[in-house]
Amino acid sequence: MIHVKEILQSYCQGNQALFDILWSHGNSVAQKAIEIARLHPEWALDEDFIYEAAMLHDIGVTQCDAPGIHCYGKHPYICHGYLGADILRGMGLEEHARIAERHTGTGLTADYIAQKGLPLPTGRTYAPQTIYEQLICYADKFFSKTKLDQEKSLEKVEASLAKWEDASLQRFKAWTLTFYPEHQFPTTP
Repeated sequence: MIHVKEILQSYCQGNQALFDILWSHGNSVAQKAIEIARLHPEWALDEDFIYEAAMLHDIGVTQCDAPGIHCYGKHPYICHGYLGADILRGMGLEEHARIAERHTGTGLTADYIAQKGLPLPTGRTYAPQTIYEQLICYADKFFSKTKLDQEKSLEKVEASLAKWEDASLQRFKAWTLTFYPEHQFPTTP
């Protein structure tokens, strides 16, 4: 098991407020993803990996300009996925890197990136492919980095995704049907 706390502390460079946000948010995402994984013992998912990847999926924000969450880097927030992937690849954590790179929204297609003129490097895949990538991306949608430890309802997540594009909302709904057997969705306030 890798030492996620030390990795996050290293990249937060003494910025305790940012570390606290990333630690809390990552932990919420990890717990939700593990909870869902446990509904599917037939998938035999690695809970240690889920925990690590969820804890590190937002490490790229340390390089972004987002003062509202104590980030004082030079890149736009939309870049945090690929920046985090680059950090994690530099540590030899390729599977973790793909999760960081592919968790924005419900994934970004090349057409969407081009249409919106997003400042993302070409030649990469920004949409979740594996069950781990989909699971952590899905769990992430229930938690913000500004209202820590407050899980959004399924309805609030769907309303938020509907603002992006229809395909994003449809991917999320498909994941919901996959992750919650027999439509047994948890209820949140």
